[in-house]
Amino acid sequence: MKAKLTTQMLTRMALLIALTIILERILSVRITLGGVEGIRLGFGSLPVIFTGIFMGPLAGGLVGAIADMIGYFINPMGPYMPHFTLTAALRGIIPGLIIFLASRGRREVGILPLFIAVSAMFIIVNVLLVPYFVETLFGYMRVLTVPPKIVEAVFCIPAYTVILFTLGRVMEKTFVFSQGKEALHLSGRIW
Repeated sequence: MKAKLTTQMLTRMALLIALTIILERILSVRITLGGVEGIRLGFGSLPVIFTGIFMGPLAGGLVGAIADMIGYFINPMGPYMPHFTLTAALRGIIPGLIIFLASRGRREVGILPLFIAVSAMFIIVNVLLVPYFVETLFGYMRVLTVPPKIVEAVFCIPAYTVILFTLGRVMEKTFVFSQGKEALHLSGRIW
């Protein structure tokens, strides 16, 4: 897979960074539990996952990390922790890698790989890594931070999968992400 950074790709990444900051920092509802964010309801990770799936894992990681750093300077929520920039980058890298591996040899991907990509990201990042970092950095026990993240994942995984599938189908008709057979196509098939 050859990745070229074109002006068009950089412009789209900048737009997705801005959208991530707005959705994550301004339009998300945060429910705190014991002084720590327990549940975040919103679609802040959606542009990062979208970038990872349709532009590649590297682009997804860059969008996540840059959006986190710029978002921190615009609207800080405590001290800057590079751990959370890493998790923001992984939100784009993990789904991008899974879709890349699922589509090897063909550029058509069904609903199941998309669901697996979103589920893996939520489980690895939101359910495992974020509570671990909250425990090591702030001393809050994972017993208190993991259950709300599981509840969040139960609601967000199906919603993100449906939204990403719909966006992917619309984007196929609206934009051309790359030339020729390298463009990812989301089919209505399961696999």
